[in-house]
Amino acid sequence: MRNYVESSGLPADIYSARCPTRRVLDRIAGKWTVLIVDALADGTLRYTDLQRRIDGISQKMLTQTLRDLEADGFLTRTVHPTIPPKVEYALTPLGHSLRTPIAALREWIESNINHIESARARAERA
Repeated sequence: MRNYVESSGLPADIYSARCPTRRVLDRIAGKWTVLIVDALADGTLRYTDLQRRIDGISQKMLTQTLRDLEADGFLTRTVHPTIPPKVEYALTPLGHSLRTPIAALREWIESNINHIESARARAERA
C-alpha cells in the first residue's frame, strides 16, 4: 500500500524533488542527527552531556540540530526552572523509531571501517 502526503494528497516519493520526504531524508541522514539520536537512544541527556558525548560538534551545530529535530517531532526539550536553567532532551516515540536503523548504520560503519580505509588507501595510490 502506498503512503500519501496529507498536505498535498500526492504519493510519498523520496525520488521526487517536490516531495517533503526529501526534506526528511536530508534531516535524518545528516551526521549530527545520526549522532544525536544515537546518543539519546539510552535516555534523556542534558545539553552539556550531548556536547561532551559528540566529539567535534560545535555549539552552533548542536543547538541548530536539536532545534530542527524538535521541530520535526523527533525529540522533546524540557526546561526545568532552576538557576541556572536545566535543559534536557529526550527522544519522542517517532525519534525512538529511528533507533534501530541508526544503530544498524553505526554498527555497519564500525564493522567495515578497515575495509573502507583500505579501499581509500588503494585509491590514493592509484
